[in-house]
Amino acid sequence: MLFLLLSLTALFWMVIAVDTYRGLMILPALEKEATLSSSGMISVIVPARNEETHIEKSIRSQLSQTYQQIEWILVNDRSTDQTGKMMEKLAAQDQRVRVIHISKLPDGWLGKNYALYKGAQAAAGHTYLFTDADVIYEPDLIAKAVSYMDRVKIDHLTVSPDLQSRSFLLKGFVAFFLFGFSYYKRPWSANRDKSKSGMGIGAFNMITKEAYKKTGGHQAIRLRPDDDLQLGMLVKRHGLSQRMATAKTMLRVEWYPTLKEALKGLEKNAFAGLHYSYTFTFAAMTGVFISQVLPFIAVFHSDFYTSAMAWVVITAIMAVYIPLTRKLTTYSSWHAVLFPVSAILFIFAVIRAAMLTLIRGGVKWRGTIYPIKELKKKS
Repeated sequence: MLFLLLSLTALFWMVIAVDTYRGLMILPALEKEATLSSSGMISVIVPARNEETHIEKSIRSQLSQTYQQIEWILVNDRSTDQTGKMMEKLAAQDQRVRVIHISKLPDGWLGKNYALYKGAQAAAGHTYLFTDADVIYEPDLIAKAVSYMDRVKIDHLTVSPDLQSRSFLLKGFVAFFLFGFSYYKRPWSANRDKSKSGMGIGAFNMITKEAYKKTGGHQAIRLRPDDDLQLGMLVKRHGLSQRMATAKTMLRVEWYPTLKEALKGLEKNAFAGLHYSYTFTFAAMTGVFISQVLPFIAVFHSDFYTSAMAWVVITAIMAVYIPLTRKLTTYSSWHAVLFPVSAILFIFAVIRAAMLTLIRGGVKWRGTIYPIKELKKKS
């Protein structure tokens, strides 16, 4: 029975490997793109809540962009630290920067989504760039992104950053998360015009004003904690054109400073990604255990053929994991040795997120609890 299960698992990963290789081939790298210094106004919209540690460094990296026509709209989302004052300081030093302060969150909205919505309402550009307050930009990034959008003639471009991590264990966990997200969501499908699959990444979501309005923008996803992904899915749902690109040497962000923070961070959207379904969550995590943990246990089986098939499964997994992490990160392939540990941690994080949502009656994020009943209405 175990041998048969492992055989089916090996077949599964072989199919995923073929799809992954084909997908990675159509993910462009923005580093190879030419620069374009002017092609109309770009509005960069940056929401921030209690980001005093990161926001100044992030915005200053953006202000050094070689692209000429840019305005920045910084949205202070009810911060209780010095974020608002830092925003005002940046605005006083650079006339391209404007600040919006939000003191109260309306019913039926998540804080970040409302901040992005208000920023878009105030934007003057023909293209919007939604980004986060802790992302670091290299000077030519926006110039290359605009050049790519103009050349390929698309409505939406999302860019994958280098997710920087401090520890070996955290890097292994982040790499596993990218691996799991990639085979589950198949992000490269966004680059196929006939595909209905969309993609959006919070570090860099660039969309034309016309497309944003056509999709309904953040008002259409006002209760989605995975707002970045949902924006990309809206684009495809409305029949608009989209691409995902990488820029791991030009766009970087520290996803979480510690493994503990990473596990806590998944409270926000891990359960949302499984449609707030406890049944689906249980089934999905069982599948992860069987396909990604069990083979590492089965290699020690006393039966030679069972043990050998477990090694076949592990080889097939690595045929997916290693190319993905090389394409999407700057990490060493040595983090593959942490794969089974990272898989167990991921299962724990998702089950923990589901249980906490059940206990709290909703998702807690940045000091606010959003009731599960409301979230399900928009899931």
